[in-house]
Amino acid sequence: MRADAARNMGLLVAAARALVEEVGPDVALDEVARRAGVGNATLYRHFPTRGDLLVAVYADELAALCDRADLDHAAPGDALFEWLEAFVGHVASKGSLAEAAPAERRTELFDEWHRRLRETLTGLLERAQRSSEVRADLTPADLAAAAGGIARSSTDTAQAHRLLGFLRRGIAAGPARDG
Repeated sequence: MRADAARNMGLLVAAARALVEEVGPDVALDEVARRAGVGNATLYRHFPTRGDLLVAVYADELAALCDRADLDHAAPGDALFEWLEAFVGHVASKGSLAEAAPAERRTELFDEWHRRLRETLTGLLERAQRSSEVRADLTPADLAAAAGGIARSSTDTAQAHRLLGFLRRGIAAGPARDG
């Protein structure tokens, strides 16, 4: 991709992200192009449909979430729960964006997105288990289900944070739990 085309694509995704934050996934494509400072033809050349643009925005959001897992500076348990806090916030705030993916591509995309999330969570969980900070019998699927449930059922961020605290204490390793 030429440098100017890559720059325009980045501008379009950034403008769409800002508009999605403001109005949700039903963004007006003309407004995306205007905010990006490009013409409609440029927008449609990169993103033929609204769904294609929303997929690009969500893919960037998901990549940023997974990149937050690089928390080697933190204790393994802290790194796991810092990322789970971000995951819960992501699920709570980006669900409508993920659902806006075109139906004909949704299964393929969701499989890829879930694979990436599983890999990230598995790495963090295994690190915390090796350090004996969380139960050895906990699986990534268990933890993803619990965190996803917290994200979907919490009424606000304070409640989500509190529920994650309960979860953390509940999965902590210890003789009464792992023995």
